[in-house]
Amino acid sequence: MPDTEYVALLVGVSAAVTWALRALPFAVLAPMRDSAVVRYLSVHMPVGVMVMLAIYSLTTVVGDTALQRVWLAVAVAVTAGLQIWRGRALLSILAGTTCYVTLMTAWGG
Repeated sequence: MPDTEYVALLVGVSAAVTWALRALPFAVLAPMRDSAVVRYLSVHMPVGVMVMLAIYSLTTVVGDTALQRVWLAVAVAVTAGLQIWRGRALLSILAGTTCYVTLMTAWGG
């Protein structure tokens, strides 16, 4: 059984590392608030990340049959259409996922 000082030291080091890792982004980003690069990334990065996630998801989900690809295309169209129409990501994602799961469950491929 480890002695009390050793356990206290471990808890202290863990607490210090956790606090430092949580405080570090604020300390580093504070001077960069007025940076043109940060402003550019804050506008363009979310779209780029979403495009990469969508491409990755579509390439890993694509089924073996043509019918599965049709259901995937329908679900993507529903998701994109709802996003353009309503502009609410949660609604679009839930509706697209529900559409895809329903089509795959009901008619498979």
